[in-house]
Amino acid sequence: MSRNYKEDQANEIEALESIYYTEMELLEKEPSYKFSITIATEEYNADEEADGMACKLVFTYTPNYPDEAPEVAIEDPVNMEELYERKLLEHMKKVIEENIGMEMIFSLVSSAQEWLNERWDDHKLHEEEERTRKLLEAEEAERKKFEGTRVTVESFLKWRAEFEESTGIAAKREKNNDSKKLTGKELFMCDTTLNDSDIKFLLEAGESIENVKIDETLFQDIGDLELDDDDSNDEDWVPGADD
Repeated sequence: MSRNYKEDQANEIEALESIYYTEMELLEKEPSYKFSITIATEEYNADEEADGMACKLVFTYTPNYPDEAPEVAIEDPVNMEELYERKLLEHMKKVIEENIGMEMIFSLVSSAQEWLNERWDDHKLHEEEERTRKLLEAEEAERKKFEGTRVTVESFLKWRAEFEESTGIAAKREKNNDSKKLTGKELFMCDTTLNDSDIKFLLEAGESIENVKIDETLFQDIGDLELDDDDSNDEDWVPGADD
């Protein structure tokens, strides 16, 4: 007994209208039934269309449907990339192959609705990850702004040399060092090897200290010398004067 496709199709249309009475629109009856059913994610608002995804699934029965696949198209997509449209059609094609021989529009719509919700969840997750990434980047930039450049011994010494050079501090320090050259007395006091320099020279000449003759006349008038107690004039001082 041959199958009455027209009757089967009419019965399915009647059932679909009772299920999707607000989302379904009958577009044509002849030569074949053509109708659309709108699917959307939960967040979708038709008045704003800012959040969520939505589209119309347009079905056209072929003469021998459901033993043949129906024609399926997507119209009026909202917040759906072109890639999503192609992927959704590929997904529905697989469902059609699994249901050939049976009335399948309800299965197709339910599967497409589930697929759309999953893609919207992926979209929201991606947006949340992107917001988190940008927030972390902003926080890192702000932290580096206050942290500044990490200082090492080498970088500090280099900075100090450049700073002193640019401000003239290095030149002033060099000038001060030149002006602080040691006097004869200061050199003598700093170099302890000069304390026994005369004795060293005598010994090197082969002379005995006991054989050194001292001219006592050099010291006859030493008591008449007037000595400055504060000994502040270092320029007139000579080694041996304090002994």
